Amino acid sequence: VQLQASGGGSVQAGDFLKLSCAPSRGSLRNYAMAWFRQAPGNEREFVAAINRAGGAIGYADSVKGRFTISRDNAKNTVYLQMNILRSEDTAVYYCAAKGGTIYYAPTISSSHGQYNYWGQGTQVTVSS
Repeated sequence: VQLQASGGGSVQAGDFLKLSCAPSRGSLRNYAMAWFRQAPGNEREFVAAINRAGGAIGYADSVKGRFTISRDNAKNTVYLQMNILRSEDTAVYYCAAKGGTIYYAPTISSSHGQYNYWGQGTQVTVSS
């Protein structure tokens, strides 16, 4: 599956953005999905993940309560709603897909090494 992330931009602290991830080909229904981010000079870090059915979700502590991951399998799209953005949220955001999971898997993975497919990233810049 080839992933395309979109929706990034430059905003002020306290603003919101909604990222989308859709495949240029293939179906996201077959994959658990996640968002990761990478700021300059930092390692890629986990942000949020969701299982194939959308019933199991996990977040990094740094975004819990502010970000929401969701998916619409009918629209073949995964979203990341980011509210109350902070300057430390500035990074390139990547969506990633993990194959080989059951539809109603009770847990999600926060390890980037377990994700097989990656999008090209979308830049989010938050000014304070």
